[in-house]
Amino acid sequence: MDVDGRGLLAAAGVLFPDEQGRILLVRVSYRAKHPIEIPGGGWEPPDGSPRRTAIREIEEELGITPRLGPLACLDWSLDRLRPPIAAFLYWAEPLTGDQLAALRLEEEELGAYAFLTPDQVSSALPPRLSRRVTACLSAPRAAGPLELENGRPVGHSARHLPADPPPPPYTGAAGLPWPGDRDRPALPPPPMDRATYIASRPRILAKARTLFTDPDGRVLLVRLMPWERDPAPHWTLPGGSIESDRELPRAAAARELGEELGWDRTPGRLLGLDWTAITDDQGRDSAVLTYVFDGGTADPAELAAIRLPEDELVEWGLFDPDEAREVLAEPSWRRLLACLAARDGEGGPVELVAGRPAGP
Repeated sequence: MDVDGRGLLAAAGVLFPDEQGRILLVRVSYRAKHPIEIPGGGWEPPDGSPRRTAIREIEEELGITPRLGPLACLDWSLDRLRPPIAAFLYWAEPLTGDQLAALRLEEEELGAYAFLTPDQVSSALPPRLSRRVTACLSAPRAAGPLELENGRPVGHSARHLPADPPPPPYTGAAGLPWPGDRDRPALPPPPMDRATYIASRPRILAKARTLFTDPDGRVLLVRLMPWERDPAPHWTLPGGSIESDRELPRAAAARELGEELGWDRTPGRLLGLDWTAITDDQGRDSAVLTYVFDGGTADPAELAAIRLPEDELVEWGLFDPDEAREVLAEPSWRRLLACLAARDGEGGPVELVAGRPAGP
């Protein structure tokens, strides 16, 4: 799915720590330039959620079922040579002795695995992935999930991490121990070249919305212009689609507030990440990833200054949570409640699937 440049790739990886604080990395057999990776891979529509993608990929790659912990980070990564990627990283519980004994690498893709120290990890991984993983290893666990853009901390994550630390020297696989390495020649290149492979990957859409309340705690909602196929009234938090190939989520949230409300506001803390399965206009299974940012309190003067775009929005209103339930779709109402509750915390966003909390 790629609508007006909004198509987005999604992937999920897993961080397996051991008792010494080392992290499990794998070596990709057919990749010479950047052979070292975190185990994981791309989202597929049957997965239902990125968390399920992470589990499936580990089962396929390592032959074991991981015990996933919390979401470590979501990194929105832009690159002029490929579509943007929403990259989820999950913590896992340390592998048991039985799991280590049962570990079997996927024959067609992986040649070796090893547990490496954080310093080794930061140098072995490609620079962009190294920034992402190093952020997760450096920040306090209580700060997670981290909000990253191109591997760099933004929002609440910037309070816990340096903005742009100098990159470590990139060594790849050179000089690293690889217990379990296979004594066999490298496999031939994968059957598809990079461009063909990327074109074959499924896409999702993403939205950026902002949660405002008035001094009485009522939530600001806007009603969308009805369209011919669905004339029913649709209320939602202010915001809209992220133009994913050209902007990052925070920039999209700020742009949407200017277009929809006429406000020049900087989004606050990221409160929620909600993954919702959908079926697109062509009948394909896909998903929408919704970022919900905290807008804080809107005072009466700001509310009076709202100017809605006539071609998009019909009206705005203030609703307490019970009233909001009467006008919102059930998943959107659940998402709203979760994000209101997250306002009282200090950590990262709550991970949701169709408005319901995900994870352990």
